[in-house]
Amino acid sequence: MPAFPAGEKSRLIFSRVASRRATLTDIPFLRRLYWSFRMEEMEPVPWLQEMKRAFIDRQFDLQHRHYVTVFSNADFLIVQDKRKQIGRLYVDSTAQRWHIIDIGFLPEWRNRGRGLAMLKAIQRQAQSCSASSVFLHVERRNIRAQALYRRLHFHEVDATDTHIGMQWSTA
Repeated sequence: MPAFPAGEKSRLIFSRVASRRATLTDIPFLRRLYWSFRMEEMEPVPWLQEMKRAFIDRQFDLQHRHYVTVFSNADFLIVQDKRKQIGRLYVDSTAQRWHIIDIGFLPEWRNRGRGLAMLKAIQRQAQSCSASSVFLHVERRNIRAQALYRRLHFHEVDATDTHIGMQWSTA
């Protein structure tokens, strides 16, 4: 399993949410978190539970390798509540257009305002750093996340069969 890039200290500051850099010791948590993202979609698949787990684990491995290779300048953050791991935020703030690569929480920590607080903080900080915009992808079937992004004035800029690219401009 490739290590997370050992970049500089994150420039992102969150007042309502605790976070820290991800390390390889976080991989078991990140696997469990990823499984929680994919559980619903795997429910109707007529495989044994072990087969589903192996498939999702392999998907996680591929995603992790892709993220740390392609986004080597990104901040890979673990979101915490009282030192307990509750989510992840991967964001590249090194380019003119900031890129939220991934943001997600364990099911029991969703819809509590932390994601909203983090996104607003990212928007404020992107603006103060003179970034042009903040970009992200969202799954087409994730209607709740799309509604949140639209509420924060993200608009659709591209789309595929599975994902929608959304962007918020600082200007």
